[in-house]
Amino acid sequence: MRAENGPAAEAGGDTVAAVVRQWQAVRPDIDTGPMEVIGRINRCAALLQQAEDAPLRRAGLTRAEFDLLGALRRTGHELTPGELARETFSSGAAVTKRLKQLQERDLVERRADARDRRVAHVRLTDAGRHLVDTILPEQLSYETVVLSVLGGTDQERLSGLLGELLARLEGRTGARRA
Repeated sequence: MRAENGPAAEAGGDTVAAVVRQWQAVRPDIDTGPMEVIGRINRCAALLQQAEDAPLRRAGLTRAEFDLLGALRRTGHELTPGELARETFSSGAAVTKRLKQLQERDLVERRADARDRRVAHVRLTDAGRHLVDTILPEQLSYETVVLSVLGGTDQERLSGLLGELLARLEGRTGARRA
């Protein structure tokens, strides 16, 4: 991804390359290699998130709310708030707050468990399912265009490398893989 404006575009390269050059000029004794990888991952993630969140903003959703709706859609069945918290790596309190907002918008429904009234089961409404099914293809289309600068083999290689990194990071931090 090439910056269109600013120092990186003028000097050639991406924004991280410009930052690395600046660090190397003032601190040539440090290894900026990790910054070149992590910095680019973070910058790509920020730019992708910004563009991918556009359809969410138009629908009046936050990324976190869409993640809850997406979890319900992709699992294909009701989930408890605790299960949703695990699926979306969110706190129980955050899930409860988001579910209340989504329920007010008629995107999800809650029902009490027949055996234990303290347990709620959450499912998508028809409107919630329709919203996810409308937004997801738009996001995937954007991702396809972005990744089209890489050939299929490069995409597979990048996916594999990022998968290895993610698995190690999740193992190190104790996060569960979905």
